[in-house]
Amino acid sequence: MQKDSEQETQPIAVQTEEKMVEQDNLFGTPIVLDDEGDEPEAPASPPEHIASLTDQTSLAAFIEPYRKELVLRGKSNYTVTCFLSDLKMLVKFMGADLPVGRVTKDMVTDWLMNLKFGTPGVTLAPKTMARRVTFLKNFFTWLERENIIRENPSSSLTLERPQPPLPDVLTYDEVRSLLKAAQEDARCHCLVYLILRAGLKKEEVMGLKVHHIDLIDPLTPLVSVRFAASANKQHRERRIALPAEFTDIFRRYLQSYRVTDVVFPCTDRNLNYILARAVSAADIKKRVTLQLLRDTYAVQQLRAGTSLDGLREKLGLSDEAWLEAREKYRRLAFPK
Repeated sequence: MQKDSEQETQPIAVQTEEKMVEQDNLFGTPIVLDDEGDEPEAPASPPEHIASLTDQTSLAAFIEPYRKELVLRGKSNYTVTCFLSDLKMLVKFMGADLPVGRVTKDMVTDWLMNLKFGTPGVTLAPKTMARRVTFLKNFFTWLERENIIRENPSSSLTLERPQPPLPDVLTYDEVRSLLKAAQEDARCHCLVYLILRAGLKKEEVMGLKVHHIDLIDPLTPLVSVRFAASANKQHRERRIALPAEFTDIFRRYLQSYRVTDVVFPCTDRNLNYILARAVSAADIKKRVTLQLLRDTYAVQQLRAGTSLDGLREKLGLSDEAWLEAREKYRRLAFPK
């Protein structure tokens, strides 16, 4: 019965980040996709930043077009910086004048082996090697997709990852205890409730503004997750319905703290302090973070019957992030 009670308060989506096992053989069997179907449409004009590129274009000439491509696809500043750094290292190893169409699978393997074993006394972290494999697949798949190269030298490149350790999510009783303790402070209550009942990320919570909370229908309060256009994260925007009790929680917070614009006008460190006080008051011995609250939300959603696709929509995850998160949440919700 306790579980059923918890499930009744789950929000509904209105709209629709380790350790690695090293392996000697970096190449597996590529997957062949059958693309039969309707007749192909006439090819569209290539984007301006790649219009003049061919398989005879030097590897170095792709640095700036690749940067533009990453930005256009909404990659984070961190990803753009890391992938461009990897491309420059690849250019230095293979030669700036090498035509991109002459890069082979063996050459890509040689680069990875040089990175891994080429400097005596230096061992790269498995996570760093994994990122460089990811870069290679991203870069050459882009070239293949744009018909700049005919054969993708990274198509069969693999580096196996074991499952990372699973977080110790909160139980239903711990969730109730935390929410009860959070009620002592209107700001803490609003913060904890938004993550436990809407699954927001810390950055999303900090980006919330008062007008993103819709209380027109007090029985179905809505929270809209929005991003600045410069963040290139519009694909993660969504609208989530919360239980009716959030209406009073939010109104109490607005009145107590006189909030008029940004919902939580403080630093992320402040949010951690706010949460830590409630965790201590609830006598929860686990290490509880804002991310753990989001993980707890995801697990409760799956146990309540939400599909994996539905959960992804509620969490607003990209393709890359969902690949790992999907298995993590499935294992947490339905352990063997």
